[in-house]
Amino acid sequence: MRDDYNYRFKLTDYTQLDRNRKRKVAVYGRVSTEHEAQIAALENQMQWYDDQARYHPNWEIQDRYIDEGITGTQAKKRPSFLRMIDDARQGKFDLIVTREVCRFARNVVDTLVITRELKGIGVEVYFIEDNIWTMDGDGELRLSLMATLAQEESRKTSERVRAGQKVSREKGVLYGNGNILGYDRVGDTYQINEEQAETVRMIFDLYLQGKGSLQIANELNARHRKSAMGLVKWCASSVVRVLKNATYTGTKCYNKSRNNNYLDQHRVLNLDASTYLYQEGDFPAIVSKEIWNKAQSIRINRRKAVALRDGKVTISNRTSEDIWVNKLRCSCGYACRRDKWHVRKDGSISYGYQCYNRINNGSKQKREEMGLDSEGYCGIRMYGDWKLEMMAETLFEQLLGDKHQIIQTALELLKKYYRETSRKDQQGNSERKIQLERIDTRLRNLTVMRADGEIGKEEYQQLRDQLEAERSRLEEEQKKAESVECREAMDLDQIQQALEELVHLKGKGVSRELVDQIVYRVTPVSETHFEWYLHLGPGTDAQVGLLVEGKKGNCVPSVNGIREFLNPGEVKTDVAANQILGSLPTEQLHRLPSGSPASIVRFRRKAA
Repeated sequence: MRDDYNYRFKLTDYTQLDRNRKRKVAVYGRVSTEHEAQIAALENQMQWYDDQARYHPNWEIQDRYIDEGITGTQAKKRPSFLRMIDDARQGKFDLIVTREVCRFARNVVDTLVITRELKGIGVEVYFIEDNIWTMDGDGELRLSLMATLAQEESRKTSERVRAGQKVSREKGVLYGNGNILGYDRVGDTYQINEEQAETVRMIFDLYLQGKGSLQIANELNARHRKSAMGLVKWCASSVVRVLKNATYTGTKCYNKSRNNNYLDQHRVLNLDASTYLYQEGDFPAIVSKEIWNKAQSIRINRRKAVALRDGKVTISNRTSEDIWVNKLRCSCGYACRRDKWHVRKDGSISYGYQCYNRINNGSKQKREEMGLDSEGYCGIRMYGDWKLEMMAETLFEQLLGDKHQIIQTALELLKKYYRETSRKDQQGNSERKIQLERIDTRLRNLTVMRADGEIGKEEYQQLRDQLEAERSRLEEEQKKAESVECREAMDLDQIQQALEELVHLKGKGVSRELVDQIVYRVTPVSETHFEWYLHLGPGTDAQVGLLVEGKKGNCVPSVNGIREFLNPGEVKTDVAANQILGSLPTEQLHRLPSGSPASIVRFRRKAA
């Protein structure tokens, strides 16, 4: 049905249609705040639209779309607006009527993109106050100008708001909704809530006694201490927020967050603590500044120094070179961490993985044992790295199928690019030979001219030096080109050997490069069930379920299900060949000719 609608409109020249024909109309209105005056203004807007409809008897109002108390800088934040666009795509009307451009959108990009899409499906927009019909020949030009003015007005409003906030900070105005543990907001100040303040003091006391944030969270849950929301739901991060909050010392803190820009209006945290603004408050402290400063000192000293690849050192525990840490995403939505599990008899270390939800917030099982709400908590215990390695080997054995054919296809792809490169090199060699012959001829002529006295000694020497330098340059280029040709066969032999090592997995495990090239996410559903998400080439993605049960010595992973465009052994040979080329170790990549499949694959991966 919708295809017929699109097809019908694509054949229509809208500029030739009679504007006074019967129109199915949608009305859009918006006010930016929920103040009574603005709501009254919205009611006036609707009355005004009804009057406009009476002036246009050919209009048949289908629906009214109203956004109340919502900014116009982003279309995606306006539910009624989005519903209207969706209805337009369904062909429910062919004309949108709105009062002016700034009511429709204050973002130039949104305005133009949306009106162009609407125009493409046969829906016109009429801005009454601005007298702009988007189907007019100059409609988009005039719309661009008015949208730019509306966006500029939003920018000025944002600047005025920031200036007002600066004045408020200087006056010590209290920001926030007052929902802070330990205090009740009364007017423009805080009063201590003694029951909650006891929890705050308990957190600082336990921390100074040497307990970590997760231990403190577990202690608070066990004692059924309530958070500021009135819930017994403590985690490590909520404890850390209390420890970092200088408000408990009777201090006001500003500039801890900001809007990223006046268009997105997205609130982002300011992570640079040196730019925070502190001001003495007019409310009592819950903990002394001495205790708070000791807690900050302990917190900073506990952070780990991590060496990065480039030799730099950062204070963090988030940098990881482990391939599985980068790929794992728990089914509860959290990233995962690698921890030392145990030391084997031979002294080697066995590692395991668990998600940050369980690490920071505690386990689902523990919450249930304490009779607390366990919704949102993770129940997946730590699992060994050997499970991931075994599943990867099983998975790639099935995916790669005919390994010999894949290697041959990969080599043929490379030979093709080598031939193209060689053809260009041969053309370059021919041109260089012609240039060298011309230089030899000019040198001979130059010698004759000097012998006949046609040019002086200095001029002769200068011209000869220039020609000799040009000949040396061309001869050097010729040697390099011949060297590349001689090295081609050797390169292909070494690349073939590297490819064979990549695809023959039994007993060797899967290379980091191959995993990184094809696997983009692994999601544990339980300790024995993992979902693997693969990228096998342009437009070819797959989701594979794997089960791994039993102990390491007698465990055989099995495929639980393969979904989304893929069955075992059905990866196209050319796709697999391109992917394994992109998985070659770094020492082999430099051997590939520029523009080869692996170069393209690597470039796309870095760009992503």
